[in-house]
Amino acid sequence: MNATAKTQGLNIAVLMGGPSAEREVSLVSGAAVAGALRELGHTVTEIDVGRDMAAVVAALDPKPDVAFNALHGRYGEDGCIQGLLEFLEIPYTHSGVLASALAMDKPTARRLFAEAGLRCAEGRIAARDEVIAGRVMDPPYVVKPINEGSSVGVQIVTEGDQGPPQADDWTFGDTVLVERYIPGREIQVAVLGDKALGAIEIRPEGAFYDYEAKYTEGKARHLMPAPLSEEDYAQALEFGLTAHMTLGCRGVSRTDLRFDDTGGGTGSFYVLEVNTQPGMTPLSLVPEIAAHGGIDFPELVTWMVEDASCPR
Repeated sequence: MNATAKTQGLNIAVLMGGPSAEREVSLVSGAAVAGALRELGHTVTEIDVGRDMAAVVAALDPKPDVAFNALHGRYGEDGCIQGLLEFLEIPYTHSGVLASALAMDKPTARRLFAEAGLRCAEGRIAARDEVIAGRVMDPPYVVKPINEGSSVGVQIVTEGDQGPPQADDWTFGDTVLVERYIPGREIQVAVLGDKALGAIEIRPEGAFYDYEAKYTEGKARHLMPAPLSEEDYAQALEFGLTAHMTLGCRGVSRTDLRFDDTGGGTGSFYVLEVNTQPGMTPLSLVPEIAAHGGIDFPELVTWMVEDASCPR
């Protein structure tokens, strides 16, 4: 996966930061990517994305050959920036408009996964006021924003120690995704193009793999490869690749799974979500999975730049 003539000496705009709840993580991802691209011999412009992004990019001279989208969360990962880059006719990394929008809208993604034969946790959409007023299903259950990433806003409602979110704590809109809590293990699968790279198990210190555990060193153990049986490992890869393909993703994605092996016997995988722009920070999982497969960070970034496109 060495750099080819196609990806030597390009002008690359790295889009990072932005207004979402994942801004700080995006800045770290963007800085790591920008550093790797410069080492590879590219000319890099780092852009902290704001509402003037279209004007900023359009004013760049020369026009970028590629936009490396290192944004996370809303506006950067939900099809908004992707549509703008297509309007500006600038090839960009990761998934396109439709796949990005589908993946970010958790209820829609759940329906598509179910139609593809992938197992999802029992769940439904509920009104914010209904969730705050009391239990919407028997605990334990999980309350999620319908369109945030990195576990932003996710809460587990248990029988004794934690009730439903309070009005002042919920700032993620008037509709809420409520799902049955799946016990067991946290398994994540990285996909590169049309190939599943590998599966990793995460063992967080706390109740689940929340925002703090994802981005604070020492808050979670990473087991690569995931310690599963050969059959279960293959099924995890199959679930990740099927989820990626079902949404029409391109480039790199990461599928979050739960593996319920608490009842003895054969365990069951459940798809939680697909991340179309997984993190590229020092603690991020996709670079770690890729490295285990012999793909170092510069090679990974090179592949993503080569894969960049702009549908016409």
